[in-house]
Amino acid sequence: MDEIELLSGVLSKTGDLIEGVEPGQLGAPTPCEEYDVETLVNHLVGWLLLFEARCHGREYDADPARYRSGPDPAGEFRAAAAGLVAGWEKYGFDRELGVTGDAKLPAAMVLDMTLMEFTVHGWDLAVSTGRPVPFTEKEAADILTRAEATLPPQYRGEGMPFGNIVPVAEDAPSTDRLAGFLGRDPACWAP
Repeated sequence: MDEIELLSGVLSKTGDLIEGVEPGQLGAPTPCEEYDVETLVNHLVGWLLLFEARCHGREYDADPARYRSGPDPAGEFRAAAAGLVAGWEKYGFDRELGVTGDAKLPAAMVLDMTLMEFTVHGWDLAVSTGRPVPFTEKEAADILTRAEATLPPQYRGEGMPFGNIVPVAEDAPSTDRLAGFLGRDPACWAP
């Protein structure tokens, strides 16, 4: 898939998931043990603000992990998503970007990280609020391929950003295989 089309689709669907969260669901658990639904929504918005700023070459001094959404988290998410997509369209992928710290990464790797972040946490939000996972088979298969090429083993395990790979059947939907690759157990979170 075209990078912009893929990113736009993932962010649009994740924004819809955020918009669909009901007040009574905010304290519900998620596949991320340290997050309830409200914390997950804040995480999604905070990290999207960071990715959007960095895509445009701007500094982002806030801690995305401590971000707290206002009364319209879906609106905040959608505004940042539009800015991120516009940044990729304007500046392209032939460059290096910082995400956190001073290190610069190839833009294609930052895009892949962005896609993994918002697809897997979109999956987390969907299953924890009892809604269908909205990502298409094609989107999830493309992102799984990118994740397999991007995510090194040293970022997995206790205290790391990703859990260990959870085995998922080869004929399972790509969304479940992606979730398993990124450390989730789809069998525990079936709607």
